[in-house]
Amino acid sequence: MPDDTMVESVSSSALTPKPQVRTAPAELDANGTRAVAETVFAVEDLHIFYGASEVLRDLTMTVCKNHITAIIGPSGCGKSTLLRCFNRMNDLIPGARLEGTITYHDQDLYAPEVDPIEVRRRIGMVFQKANPFPKSIYDNVAFGPKVNGTPRSQLDGVVEESLRRAALWEEVKDKLRQSALALSGGQQQRLCIARAIAIKPDVILMDEPASALDPLATIKIEELMAELRQDYTIVIVTHNMQQAARVSDRTAFLTAEVDDKGDRYGVLVEFDDTDKIFTNPSDKRTNDYITGRFG
Repeated sequence: MPDDTMVESVSSSALTPKPQVRTAPAELDANGTRAVAETVFAVEDLHIFYGASEVLRDLTMTVCKNHITAIIGPSGCGKSTLLRCFNRMNDLIPGARLEGTITYHDQDLYAPEVDPIEVRRRIGMVFQKANPFPKSIYDNVAFGPKVNGTPRSQLDGVVEESLRRAALWEEVKDKLRQSALALSGGQQQRLCIARAIAIKPDVILMDEPASALDPLATIKIEELMAELRQDYTIVIVTHNMQQAARVSDRTAFLTAEVDDKGDRYGVLVEFDDTDKIFTNPSDKRTNDYITGRFG
């Protein structure tokens, strides 16, 4: 079943304006010319169902290369459900289905010929609660490369590189054969990030990666995201609006509505550059949420 809980605030679908969605932003290239950022994911007219219940309705947005895209909104609006669509994790939930399209580098992510396992190799995921394997630190990072056929002679280099990229190497280099479960919560989360990047994905999905961490560990995760965006596209779900404002380039605000039958579902209210979302939102619902009037 979906893990989102009931929403704190809903609005009437009969009065809902169309979502404010700005297209892919323009950026300066090496010659100082404005160019549209490359699109990694394009979501169009997306509807997601669990059985007969529609949990996300009519969502359209894009995710750009080497950007951090944040998804915010009250509990129960479908943030994690949307995130899991990007690497087909919802396929594992009985009764889950979608209508509409999600393309990944212009390829239909849900086409019959697309292998979900290959999708998840290219699009890694870091979950809300750190979930290291009950193995050594080394074996946690080496697991994916081993499965993908990386020669044993190259594993030491892959493990070190991944731990360095996850800003964990200096803390664990002398205890690689110790259990990963002995690490602190923040270290375990960075280990899970190292494990995700060890297979060299194109995209990293993060579902509230710092929600269970103390402030110092949270800062390390945020600094790590800023570094990783140079090589990866990142999509993050967060309840922490300050975190979204600090780390993301673009922000999607979702909320929940109720239809005439009393059924609740999530909708995209606004999607734009993060600075605009937090300083000059186009929709009153967005402003109400970020100023704490509901949620």
